[in-house]
Amino acid sequence: GPGLRALLARAKLGPPPLLQEVAEGLGHHAELVDRLGRALGPDLPLLARDGGFVAPGYHAALDELRTLAGESKRLIAGLQTRYVADTGIDSLKVKHNNVLGYFIEVAAKRADPMMGKDGPYIHRQTMANAVRFTTVELSELEDKVRGAADKALALEMELFKDLCGEILTRAAEIAEAAAALATLDVLASLGELAADQRYTRPEITTGTEFVVEDGRHPVVEAALGRTGDGPFVANGCDLSGGNRLWLLTGPNMAGKSTFLRQNALIAVMAQMGSFVPAAKARIGAVDRLFSRVGAADDLARGRSTFMVEMVETAAILNQATERSLVILDEIGRGTATFDGLSIAWATVEHIHDVNRCRALFATHYHELTLLAGKLPELSCHSMRVKEWQGSIVFLHEVATGAADRSYGIHVAKLAGLPAAVLHRAEDVLERLEKGDQGGAVASLAEDLPLFAVALKKAEKKEAAAQGPSPVEAALKAVNPDDLTPKQALEELYKLRELLRP
Repeated sequence: GPGLRALLARAKLGPPPLLQEVAEGLGHHAELVDRLGRALGPDLPLLARDGGFVAPGYHAALDELRTLAGESKRLIAGLQTRYVADTGIDSLKVKHNNVLGYFIEVAAKRADPMMGKDGPYIHRQTMANAVRFTTVELSELEDKVRGAADKALALEMELFKDLCGEILTRAAEIAEAAAALATLDVLASLGELAADQRYTRPEITTGTEFVVEDGRHPVVEAALGRTGDGPFVANGCDLSGGNRLWLLTGPNMAGKSTFLRQNALIAVMAQMGSFVPAAKARIGAVDRLFSRVGAADDLARGRSTFMVEMVETAAILNQATERSLVILDEIGRGTATFDGLSIAWATVEHIHDVNRCRALFATHYHELTLLAGKLPELSCHSMRVKEWQGSIVFLHEVATGAADRSYGIHVAKLAGLPAAVLHRAEDVLERLEKGDQGGAVASLAEDLPLFAVALKKAEKKEAAAQGPSPVEAALKAVNPDDLTPKQALEELYKLRELLRP
């Protein structure tokens, strides 16, 4: 508290209003802090009932009781020394257990001198190898020690209750100080993060612009920094003017979802008062942020993944305003192709014409790019990739224009699908892209691997029914063991002639 207030007082331009509020909220607790510092010891027990939490020197009566309890070992050792000298038994020991308390123990064969009724030693217990005694003096010391420990604990509990009472009377002030410390912790953490990660101060306006230069995803960037997988590729986003709706296409793993999320996070961080991971940011205040990203079902309510997607999309279309920011990722992917395309198409039109909000819409339906010619405030963008040696390299850069391909089979190859599956997928894709989808699917069904195998077996049976070919007949008539090298070469030329049509 005092240190922070002194630091703020040295500021040439004066502390910012929020920090000034924090400094005032910390309050003045020197008296309470001093009392707690004097009252509580450095090593506190887990439970108050265990005692030992009040510091030495805080309460004189408690110190006296602790001294008596703590010096019991020294007093017992003094009594043992005197008893050894009195009896002449060097093996005499003063011991303690929970049943007898403190007692004198000697070997059974040397206990006879102590058994006299007129002596100071009172017999307590006889065992096979030892005899136990006590004395009036030892019993009185035990009572004092036990009483001192109990009284010390009771006094500690009274002191603890008194401390709690004082703290409760200051509960409101302490709660206010805790809230101020929490605010200061957040501000300091955000400030340190901004300095370390090169964040910039955003500009929040009353308009509807959304301009981010070289924006970055704070979490993904930090993860890449820890793993050493290279720097994060920054991308800008401008939803101002006639570009308030971006249609983003590109292959899986190219970075579409990351781009959507990073802009949503930048909006949240800017409006909470933080610096943002970008070179520059100018954002019109957002009234609500809507997100439809990822896939999840709701089995407890009987909702499929597609149903959850539609419920969330409906909430966006019914509630988003012109000041809202919306990110939508692959709407319509959970149903039939044409159904999904139709829903995605209508959703884009509704956001553009009715909601009129700032939105990022990522999709694999390349047909939606045709809407750019119909909707004046929609612009097409794509994630750049580079083909190299039969593979693709993800550049993670956002570029103007639509993607020409989805590269789904390339991504499947990276995932480790078997080569046979990849070749078959390429064959199916080539046929589907060449002509009518309905006819292509029908021909593909006839050429399914199961039927292809059956067809090969049928061709083999037909060839066997027609008898051997001329080449097979000639080859069967040749006996390699009877041929000289020259004759073998001549036979090879004859077989080659038979293969010619």
